[in-house]
Amino acid sequence: MKLKLYHLKNTLLLFFVTAMTFAQKAEAPDYTYDVGAGINDMTLTLGGTLVVCTNDGLAGIKPGSNELVFNFTDYGSVKPEEVQYIPNSPYLMVDQNGVGGIKALSGFSSKKAVIDYISGEVLFSTEKYDWKTVQTADVMMPENKLVISGLQKGGGQAESVTPKIAVYDLLTGELDYSFFLIKPGKTTAKYFAVSGTPLLLKDKLLVPTTQGIYAKTKTGETLWENKVKGVNWMVTNEDESDIYAIEMNDAKTNTQVYKIGANGAEIWKDAPKVQGVVSNFQILPQGLIVVSDKDTSGKSILAGRSESKINFLSASTGEDLWDKAPKTKGFVQHFYVMDDGVLFGIYEGGINKVSFDGTPLFKKPLKTGEDIKLMAETPNGLIYITSEDANIVDLKTGDQVWKKPLKYKSVNSVTSAFDAKNNRYLINADDELFAIDAESSEISTLAKVKFEEKEYPSTLSVRDNGIYLGSDQNMALLDFDGDTQYHTYLKSPGRSTFGKIVGGVTAVASTALTMTSAMAAGANMRGHAVNTNNLRNYNEYGREAKRAQDMFAGMADASFEYLNKRFKASAATENAQFILTKLDDGTGLAKVSKANGEIEKEIILEDKKPEYKVDDYGGVLYYKADNKTIYAYNLN
Repeated sequence: MKLKLYHLKNTLLLFFVTAMTFAQKAEAPDYTYDVGAGINDMTLTLGGTLVVCTNDGLAGIKPGSNELVFNFTDYGSVKPEEVQYIPNSPYLMVDQNGVGGIKALSGFSSKKAVIDYISGEVLFSTEKYDWKTVQTADVMMPENKLVISGLQKGGGQAESVTPKIAVYDLLTGELDYSFFLIKPGKTTAKYFAVSGTPLLLKDKLLVPTTQGIYAKTKTGETLWENKVKGVNWMVTNEDESDIYAIEMNDAKTNTQVYKIGANGAEIWKDAPKVQGVVSNFQILPQGLIVVSDKDTSGKSILAGRSESKINFLSASTGEDLWDKAPKTKGFVQHFYVMDDGVLFGIYEGGINKVSFDGTPLFKKPLKTGEDIKLMAETPNGLIYITSEDANIVDLKTGDQVWKKPLKYKSVNSVTSAFDAKNNRYLINADDELFAIDAESSEISTLAKVKFEEKEYPSTLSVRDNGIYLGSDQNMALLDFDGDTQYHTYLKSPGRSTFGKIVGGVTAVASTALTMTSAMAAGANMRGHAVNTNNLRNYNEYGREAKRAQDMFAGMADASFEYLNKRFKASAATENAQFILTKLDDGTGLAKVSKANGEIEKEIILEDKKPEYKVDDYGGVLYYKADNKTIYAYNLN
């Protein structure tokens, strides 16, 4: 089936193209959207809604009708950097005249809005609730609350210049409760403002300010206050008896950690300092794990190396429980809490495991190549894959399971999969597909895989009928003996055209990847320091999607139910790949079957610089037909 998308801006070009294609009639798109203003950016969201930044505002598109899901024009032109997508949710936040997500004393914003991009409902706006300025705005998940701090209009001059906190329910869009931080009209010589992200607890809200932390009830009553000033964020244990407050003094020097009791008192006599910025904080029965990243770039040689520090603090005193912290000699790229200790991998190379009392569990730190792309559990041990080598090691001792590491030339793209039928690991790197027997650990070359245009496979999967490898312009299927069943190559458009393409197959919005990133980003959104760094099983496919289903299923809201159903469906790319190429009738997108390598559908983009997005879960092509129009095509 062949579809033609005509760019409507140039009728002369249309005439010549029509003549060149023997007057072949163009088939209409499945849906057409007029966003009403010049298009500046297109973003495909986790939920499949295409969010479009325009000269007039922000528009949302979701196939099902030719109508926009929403067209938010209250703030005029919206830039991409003014839109923040809230992890693990169907929400986005528009933030103008401020920098969204960054807590700075000068970072006041005059315009904020929260939109459910699936239903299209504007759940909150500063205008609706008469906010003059907003300093902080934080969406709390899974509670579905929005916590706002700033100055609100109304109630007289004293109230309109008094810092205020409000909590809104995002399931209803209504105000839950609000209160002033200090009594309206009260004067203070000290600068008073919210300094970081509030912590929402079961029966109170903790607000960090420039003058200390305030614990407030829903009625605004102050339960307690202390003098721990300038805190950036806080976490608590599950029963909310202990609160840990993090104050970042300087992104390149140190971070101070405070422990606060249920009554607001400082528990630790001396608040410990850790070097750099905290990147991982976990509350364990044995103590507190604090991973911090020290960046000395641009400083003198006396400042020492840039690297991560791993600290293990006593929950009762804050003292470092390890006499000698494990050396990292680089930045922690992977970090996992195990039953017997912590396992970590360093970007610069190296894997180590340390018990909770600081005793090394590996006989010696494991040397690896740079950039550890994967660490996962297998029945044989811990598999690691870097840009230079791979191996399986015993998680108890650190001994290598394979007789020697699999070595290959350093490449950016290394792919792997487990062939359960033949009980072997498959790793493709440097034009070579290796097979490693899970029983004997014997390594062999299964096939040489040479792709055109100097591409390396970016996808490797085991199918019922063979082993699939794919890249931007190449697709290949091998049988289980390594013989090629097909190799489909579709030439990329000319380099000058290809380099200018916005979106494109190389930038297809992978909702699975987006979801994984979102989960990592939102791991501590609720303020409870739970262990989200579980080492995954190498053979467990679809785990992230299943986690998303379980998470969204717990929300009593239509938009969350939509997300739940979306991740129960199979991706459109499960059995096909979409390749941008030079087709007979011009530049276009080809849908190619993974089963046989044959083209199933062509969509001609009559534009030398096509701008489009592909939703690989929904199977939809969004194409910018002209400056104000977007077409949607069903790719299934």
